[in-house]
Amino acid sequence: MLDLAGELHQWAEDGREFAVATVVAVGGSAPRGPGAALAVDSEGTVIGSVSGGCVEGAVYDLCREALRTGESVLERFGYSDEDAFAVGLTCGGTIEVLVTPVSGRAGALPAAALAAAVRREPVALARVARGPAGLRGHALLVRPDGTCEGGLGGHPDLDRVAAAEARALLESGRTGTVELAADGSHCPGGLTLLVESNVPPPRMIVFGAIDFAAALARAGKFLGYHVTVCDARPVFATRARFPEADEVVVDWPHRYLRRTGTDARTVLCVLTHDAKFDVPLLTAALRMPAAFIGALGSRRTHEDRTRRLRAEGVTAAELARLRSPIGLDLGARTPEETALSIAAEIVAVRRGGTGVPLTGSTTPIHHDDEKHGRRAAA
Repeated sequence: MLDLAGELHQWAEDGREFAVATVVAVGGSAPRGPGAALAVDSEGTVIGSVSGGCVEGAVYDLCREALRTGESVLERFGYSDEDAFAVGLTCGGTIEVLVTPVSGRAGALPAAALAAAVRREPVALARVARGPAGLRGHALLVRPDGTCEGGLGGHPDLDRVAAAEARALLESGRTGTVELAADGSHCPGGLTLLVESNVPPPRMIVFGAIDFAAALARAGKFLGYHVTVCDARPVFATRARFPEADEVVVDWPHRYLRRTGTDARTVLCVLTHDAKFDVPLLTAALRMPAAFIGALGSRRTHEDRTRRLRAEGVTAAELARLRSPIGLDLGARTPEETALSIAAEIVAVRRGGTGVPLTGSTTPIHHDDEKHGRRAAA
């Protein structure tokens, strides 16, 4: 549901009744992951997608039915060997979809979650996806400080345990499912909760106000990052040169990095390839939390940079975090091609991909989101 926060918040503000279909679980080569959503209002308007087109028609009908009955339903879709043209995923995967009507008093809590998401406030929405029919669709809104709204309608301990599990997923910026018993104990088989997390978009900080940085800023925005470009030279670090960036900062890179801080989702791209900038910056960066740290330059530049970093006391374990030369081997030449190669490596690291061509490969197309982490809306 939070996947469509902007549009659905406006629908709620307008008083429109609607139903939301949200992917709860996937198996095999399913095209979209947990949290992907499709919504239909009472006039038949549809937004979003749960499968990239495979089962949208059937999910649309389920949403219309949920609006008519006011009841939530969990439906499973998969490939049919008997009839490849039947409702199913011809890519060979399976998805489970929770369809929930949002209207009247029952819509107050989802509306609050949507409003928080639009304001970019961290929030998690936990809903009963699988379990007794009387509990299905019940929701709990959880904030980072542990405060909650709503309830799952079961045992008194259920809300407490569900809130703790939802808060843990929120802190890691992940959307996923939690298995609990109806009494709140950690025993699978009773209830499945879908927990959707909304957190501010992860940050990409690009150091070096060069033409490659302008192309990478565009790629970063396309991937859903909050992009900052930083350079110590005011003549180059201007809004006019980087209109796609969210922020353009004039400061020494290492000084800005220490001031702004990072977290486990932050991407740091060092494009300066100048020792007086690179060495103090990377010495600081390799000792800070980050999802990805990469540096541009030739192999000779990399070797020189590595020697200088070792001289500054950077350990072998810290150096192992550095991806240099940055990017996948695409034969890139232009700034745009180079930005694509860097973006491809960032995605591969984030999702656990190999970077090898899929043609002739036997590796899974979609890697384990739970293992490698998944955004909520990023």
